[in-house]
Amino acid sequence: MTQLTAEEQRTAALGSPQKLKTALAAGTGAMIENYDFLAFGTASALYFGKAFFPSADPTIGTLLAFLTFGVGFLARPLGGAIGGYLGDKYGRKPVLVTSLLVMGSATFVIGLLPTYGQIGFLAPLILVAVRLIQGLAYGAEWGGAVMMTFEHAPWRSKGAYSAIPQAGSPTGIALATVVFLVSAQLGNDWAWRIPFLASAVLIAVGLFVRLKLEESPDFKEAKIAGEILKNPLKEVVRKGWRTIVQIISLRIVESCAYYIVATFLLSNINVHHPEAKQTTLFALLIACVIAIPAVITSGWISDRIGRKRMYFIGTIAVIAFGFPMFLLTNGGDPALIVLTYIIGISLIWASLAGVQGAWFGELFPTNTRNSGVSLGYQLASSISGFAPFIAGALAATFGWVGGSLFYMLVGVIGLVGVLVTRETWGKSERARVQAILDGTASTDASVNAVR
Repeated sequence: MTQLTAEEQRTAALGSPQKLKTALAAGTGAMIENYDFLAFGTASALYFGKAFFPSADPTIGTLLAFLTFGVGFLARPLGGAIGGYLGDKYGRKPVLVTSLLVMGSATFVIGLLPTYGQIGFLAPLILVAVRLIQGLAYGAEWGGAVMMTFEHAPWRSKGAYSAIPQAGSPTGIALATVVFLVSAQLGNDWAWRIPFLASAVLIAVGLFVRLKLEESPDFKEAKIAGEILKNPLKEVVRKGWRTIVQIISLRIVESCAYYIVATFLLSNINVHHPEAKQTTLFALLIACVIAIPAVITSGWISDRIGRKRMYFIGTIAVIAFGFPMFLLTNGGDPALIVLTYIIGISLIWASLAGVQGAWFGELFPTNTRNSGVSLGYQLASSISGFAPFIAGALAATFGWVGGSLFYMLVGVIGLVGVLVTRETWGKSERARVQAILDGTASTDASVNAVR
């Protein structure tokens, strides 16, 4: 990367004038994307088994619904590869607008789909096809939104700013949960159709906000310097494949831990305690509301103690919570169910999600950043999307212990990822940035590397 002058370094260290606006706009889009995508997870746990996969055994129907939920994740690496390539070559903004439009349209269509009882086996086939389109769009969206925010943010606060789009995830989930809580009172197909149809309003708002975003300053500087690569995706796979593998392991613990709690545990509680359906949705809502500031706080803490240390704490918590999570909820006690969701999502998941944007972004240079981060993140998603199915299958075979051990296993995978991934924001990096702000830094490559 072209070296920056002392003044250019200081300007970059302070972030762009649009840093907060960009973070909030990216967060708004992420909220809508997650509302769309995760509404499918809730519907899979509560409704799709009967609507699209009727079976004499309710467990089989639910497992097939979870399998369809996971299918959407198979398309995410392709979406990430395409979105990352286009983002690194032509800019972050166009990818964000297009992916949101495609994602929202697919979600709206789900609300219109005929059920198995209306058209037979064609119903689940169409559902799977639309789900694949959802996954493709979501795969293209995440990297651009978070990296756009990361590249606008001040050096000393990249963790906090990059966590704002991540906080869009629990915000979207909370919105979807509220809609499901209301629509559940209908007691018919409208109970799951309304949440998908309601996404049309959110799509319009999201597009309006994202069209006002400014392009990433890092991308514009790389373009001016002639550093845009002919094929950034090929370059990052060739030179950065080890980093991509590291991101996969770090992402697997976060996403699997979330989906096991938010989707599999939701279904598991309702199978054994049908009267607890409203309680589980309410618990998910409370946990997501608390997670919104918790995610940003996690990123803020990583700006002060380092990315690696914060992630290490989160992975240890996942391993430790495997058995308590089920022991607390097996009895169907409403208070313990709420407590479990707060621990699993508001504390453990938030501690991991808030660090990812900054840590992953700092592992790659600007001209391959979107491609590398998106590919690693979405390849992990293609695995973790099947976490509810795997946990459900293990629980059906070995009881709740099977789901518990699987939850702990993903924690171990994440811990290995933490141990082999370099720290990008340790004491030396923080000291260099402070020197830049104090006007005492040199302009050598080591200082420029902070950027």
